[in-house]
Amino acid sequence: MDQRYCKYLFTGSLLFFQCMIFTVINAQQKPNIVFILTDDQRMMGTIHALGGNEIITPNMDLLVKAGTSFTNAYIMGGNLGAVCTPSRNMIMTGRNLFSIGSYEGNMIQLQNTMLGEVFGKNGYLTYGIGKWHNDKRSFNRGFQNGDEIFFGGMGDQFNKPLHHYDSTGKYNRKIVLTRGDSINADHLYSNKHSSEIFAESAVHFINAYNNNKPFFLYVAFTAPHDPRVMPEKYKEMYDTSRIALPANFLENHPFDNGELLIRDELLAAFPRKPAEIKTHIRDYYAMMTHMDEQIGTIIQALKAKGLYENTIIVFAGDNGLALGQHGLMGKQNVYESSVNVPLIFSGKNIPKGKINTNFVYLFDIFPTLCNLTNIEVPQTVQGKVILGKNAEKRGAMLYAYKDFQRAVRKGDWKLILYHVNGKQTIQLFNVKKDPLEMNNLAEDQHFKNKLNEMQLELQKQKEFNNDK
Repeated sequence: MDQRYCKYLFTGSLLFFQCMIFTVINAQQKPNIVFILTDDQRMMGTIHALGGNEIITPNMDLLVKAGTSFTNAYIMGGNLGAVCTPSRNMIMTGRNLFSIGSYEGNMIQLQNTMLGEVFGKNGYLTYGIGKWHNDKRSFNRGFQNGDEIFFGGMGDQFNKPLHHYDSTGKYNRKIVLTRGDSINADHLYSNKHSSEIFAESAVHFINAYNNNKPFFLYVAFTAPHDPRVMPEKYKEMYDTSRIALPANFLENHPFDNGELLIRDELLAAFPRKPAEIKTHIRDYYAMMTHMDEQIGTIIQALKAKGLYENTIIVFAGDNGLALGQHGLMGKQNVYESSVNVPLIFSGKNIPKGKINTNFVYLFDIFPTLCNLTNIEVPQTVQGKVILGKNAEKRGAMLYAYKDFQRAVRKGDWKLILYHVNGKQTIQLFNVKKDPLEMNNLAEDQHFKNKLNEMQLELQKQKEFNNDK
């Protein structure tokens, strides 16, 4: 064989193998993503490291110390009582409430590119675990695989009807119960808490992971949504008599906000009783402490596998909850307790121990993760990049609940407008001075110009966000 030919053959082979090695190394250098989403966790008071002095959350605290926390992270709202349905749709599509293409948000429209979908198309192994409060078809579009999938909104925490991944996307299996009726599921665990099931499934995935591809792991807990039950030892960590009532506690909401008799509001007696509210708060804290421990097992699994340093962990809550604030119990309103949620980015190339006070929406997670992993943001995405290069800021925020509550936030100020049974009610708050929204300034003539300014801003934000 000609020596020159041998030389070219050898050189070509060497270049090929170098290219292959570079491809594998590049794939390994791409950060893994672990996205942890909780259910009904508000920002205020639910993470010890972010001012929740009464709550015990050592693993969430670790994420705060290891990353960047957004203290002004919000949902835009919802058009039905199950606010988490449109909230999760917005997260998965990066689109705002009025552009997801489904009024109630349960169906993720085919024209809207999904978060897991875009990562799957860019070399990631995508895996979904836990609550999926949208349509079944979209789960398989978003994830290549998964396990312990809960298609529902709420239910018994110790007897969740669950599915293994179904490659057909039908998820139509049924279990016949002892009393004769059936449920849509292929298995359930008796007397095992959902938070433990979901975390164990995530740990199993991490321990079994053996792939050159980076992974996108989505873990959606059903805690701390009611029914708020957990192993008894977590309740015992809290003394109900020492739990403080929120300063904005009221026995009843001062006027009809249009949604005073929905299911969430009926979870406590009218008028609200301090002792009962404290018990609800105690259970809320205890359920999050139990969940926090499960989150810790996921973090430890990443460390044990040697993956932690090359992983971005996103932690968020899908919406908040009142639990006695303003005389309310639920999330069917646009007060801070319901729309302000925790959001933490932690891990590889994320600034550590930082508090970011910029206005952000949860649907900004989508483009931000793309930005952090050098993936092109799909054209369907409306969210903004909030971390890394090309990070953007918002000047104002719009919030909505159904067609009778609207709110706008700009700077330190917030306006809430209600239209209920032909009556208009207005609230104006300086949220910086009055974070619990206790002092309504709408009737104070000293703030007439500010009121007019905020009303104009509300109209501007409605037009910008396609809120017709």
